[in-house]
Amino acid sequence: MKNENKTEETRDILLEVNHLKKYFPASKSFFGKPKVFLKAVDDVSFTVPRGSTLGIVGESGCGKTTLGRTILHLHEITGGQIIYDGVDITNYTSSKLRKEGLRTRMQIVFQDPYSSLPPRMPIGDIIAEAVKVHKIVPDKELREYVLGIMKKCGLHDYYYERYPHEFSGGQRQRICIARALAVKPEFVVCDEPVSALDVSIQAQIVNLLKKLQLDMGLTYLFISHDLSVVKHISSHVGVMYLGSMVEIGSKHEIFDNPLHPYTQSLLSAAPIPDPHAQINRIVLTGDVPSPVNCPPGCKFHTRCSKCMDICKQKRPALTDIGNGHKVACFLCGSPAEETGENANEKG
Repeated sequence: MKNENKTEETRDILLEVNHLKKYFPASKSFFGKPKVFLKAVDDVSFTVPRGSTLGIVGESGCGKTTLGRTILHLHEITGGQIIYDGVDITNYTSSKLRKEGLRTRMQIVFQDPYSSLPPRMPIGDIIAEAVKVHKIVPDKELREYVLGIMKKCGLHDYYYERYPHEFSGGQRQRICIARALAVKPEFVVCDEPVSALDVSIQAQIVNLLKKLQLDMGLTYLFISHDLSVVKHISSHVGVMYLGSMVEIGSKHEIFDNPLHPYTQSLLSAAPIPDPHAQINRIVLTGDVPSPVNCPPGCKFHTRCSKCMDICKQKRPALTDIGNGHKVACFLCGSPAEETGENANEKG
């Protein structure tokens, strides 16, 4: 990829997402044409500086995982724009992604470390498979290279010939991390990598990810519903609700000064390790609306105790209120979004 013409400012931004949309057909006409869509990711924008970690939080079903997979082109993009390292990759095909080396530069660590590993392959072959396909190292150096990656991820040499079912959940997740890092990526999507692990093992995996980031200069998109984990590993945090980004900013801005009512309710629900602490819990009423039939206006207004008349009619735009802290809420002075479809959206 040719990056000679990039400015110093664009070099600091590894990933830029503009108005990204991913819609899944929920219903088709008699002739097979989609007529109703599930809006899993709906007009999401953000940037990820090189070497940083953007944590994405939200309730189950809010579109966090779909967002990560769409960025990696594991899902076809419905609309919007993805710029990676200064290059627009929105319309790249799988063959062009491989030709330009993006399949190795961008990797993913899946949520379930057991189902994401082939059960009939030994660990060494699992980690080496992509290395051989993409010709990362010569064949004669392959075994030593894989052993070196395993060591970085806290895996012993004698694990090389063993199979996934012989390992615990934490060890399997280390194997998944080693597989992702074996092709020398720059950007890694961590899709709830510790949600299936015990708390003590979660801490080990998060600390491993932080160490690898420092050692290898990695950039993370860290998807999780655990606010304490996100606070520990992230430099910036984005809060999603029903496919949309409702608040985004630095970790300190989000945790110390949450402005969106949904963000405030999430933080109030996080447990505090002090039995004597007074918790002012904000309880949300009602259920999350269907992403197939989103309510008009602000998507959160059906559950918001601070709802105003304008919230039921118009949708607030994600607005920067200072220090890179962006929020989509009329209470914070956000203007209404402009109507009309994105020009890049597919029909």
